[in-house]
Amino acid sequence: MKKSNVQRVFDLELKLKLVKQIEKGELRVLDVSRIYGVSLTAVYKWLRKYSELYANKNRVIVESKSLSKKNKEQLEQIKELERALGQKQMRIDYLEKLVETTSDRIGVDIEKKIKRLS
Repeated sequence: MKKSNVQRVFDLELKLKLVKQIEKGELRVLDVSRIYGVSLTAVYKWLRKYSELYANKNRVIVESKSLSKKNKEQLEQIKELERALGQKQMRIDYLEKLVETTSDRIGVDIEKKIKRLS
C-alpha cells in the first residue's frame, strides 16, 4: 500500500466529535486511526488537546538511579552516625571506669557525692 503525499486537514468539529466518541468508549484510538487514515500519534495529540480525560497532567518522573543514589547517601549517613555513636559510647564507658577507679583509690563514692550535690 503506497502512501500519498497529500496533506489532509481535519476540521475542529470532526476532531471534537471523534474525541467525544473515544471518551464514551464508542470508538477506540485504533478505530479512528484505521477509519480516517490518520496516525495513532495524531489521534493521541487530539486527545491531549481536546479531551478532559486524556489531557496532559503534570508528571513527576522518579528515576531509579536517583533513588539508589539517595539510598546510598542515606546508608553512608547512617554509618557515620553509628560511628559517632560508638565513639560517644566508648567515651562514656571510659569516663565511668575513670570515676570508678578514682573512687576506689580515694575511698570515696564520687557518684553518690555528685548525686547529693544535684
